[in-house]
Amino acid sequence: SGQAGELRADLAKAVFLDRDGTLIQERNYLSSPEQVSLLPYCSQALRILADAGYHLILITNQSGIARGYFTMDDFLRVQERFQSLLAKDGIQLDASFVCPHHPEAPILEYRLSCDCRKPRPGLLDRAAKELSLDLKQSWIIGDKADDIRLSVSRPLKPLLVRSGHGSEQEEELLREFPSLAVADDIMEAARIIVARETQDEASP
Repeated sequence: SGQAGELRADLAKAVFLDRDGTLIQERNYLSSPEQVSLLPYCSQALRILADAGYHLILITNQSGIARGYFTMDDFLRVQERFQSLLAKDGIQLDASFVCPHHPEAPILEYRLSCDCRKPRPGLLDRAAKELSLDLKQSWIIGDKADDIRLSVSRPLKPLLVRSGHGSEQEEELLREFPSLAVADDIMEAARIIVARETQDEASP
């Protein structure tokens, strides 16, 4: 609790991470565990962020479920494979959140104009509540406009990676967000975040 405006030392900071094209190779509707391969230096980058005190939180749109390209079970098997590859490198995510919906989905169960599909902030809000996070101290890293636009409705710092679809979307996003941080890959993104934090601590 405490008074409004008071710094909440008990709130944690997080890096919200897109999955496909940011942490693993973009496969366009990846549906099978065999297709999962970590992008170079993914685990090392996540270790840098974790060592800097950030919670690591996956936040992913998976409209392939709503479109009938794969099932929620397929997604969970892919996710298990992804997490086991990270675990081999000693990395564990603090939480994972998925949106399986799409407003025009052929599968009725998932046809929904929901609040959890990025760039809407439903999953962010849920993560912040469940894990006591301070969004003002947190970042979102992703390769698509939907990831970056999450920072419009919440006080989150966005960072675009050029892996996945990032390089195609960079020009348009820089017009929309002139001060957007851009990195070649997840490793450079981790270094930018840690360097920014060091600068922030050094400035009066």
